[in-house]
Amino acid sequence: MDPASVEERVRELAARVVADRGLELVHAEIASSGRTLVVRIFIDKPAGVTHQDCSEVSLHLGTILDVEDFIHSAYTLEVSSPGLERGLYKRADYERFAGQLARLKARVPINGQRNFRGRILGVEDESVIFDDRTNGRVQVPLSSIAKANLEVDLEEEFRRAAERETVGSRRERGRPEPGN
Repeated sequence: MDPASVEERVRELAARVVADRGLELVHAEIASSGRTLVVRIFIDKPAGVTHQDCSEVSLHLGTILDVEDFIHSAYTLEVSSPGLERGLYKRADYERFAGQLARLKARVPINGQRNFRGRILGVEDESVIFDDRTNGRVQVPLSSIAKANLEVDLEEEFRRAAERETVGSRRERGRPEPGN
C-alpha cells in the first residue's frame, strides 16, 4: 500500500470509530519520527474531549489497526484533542469558526502575500473570506491553503474570565445575577 492510501485507510477507520462514540474526527495524519511512524488522530466534541474519550478511541482504533495490519512498519498511535489553536482542514471548519481569529498560510502568494493573520469572515464559493490584519479583506481559495489554525483571542479570553469572576463573586455574596 502506498503512503497516501495508508493514510486514507487510517482516516476512514478513525472516522468510523469516533462516529460510533458521538465524536468528531478533526484530522488524521501519519508522520515520521526517526525510524518510527506516528499515527495522529485529533478528535473533538462540543463540550470538549476527555482523557477517557481519547483512551477509548486509542484502544478501539489500535485494535482494528493491529488486526488489519496494513501499516508495514513500527508506529505509535496518538489520539488527542485538537487543542485551543486547532487546525482547520475542511470547508466546514471555516464555516463553523467564522468570526474567530486564525492564521493561514497559502501555497502560492495572493496579492504578494502567503501568510495571513486575522479573522475568518466566512466561505464563499470555494474561497475563505478573511479579514487580514495587514491587508484587510482577502479571498483565499480553499485549494491553496497549505496550513491554517485558529488563534487564541487573548482579549476575549480575559473578558470572559472577568465575567466569570464577577458572576462567581455575586454568587458568593448571595446576590442574584442580573436578570434573575
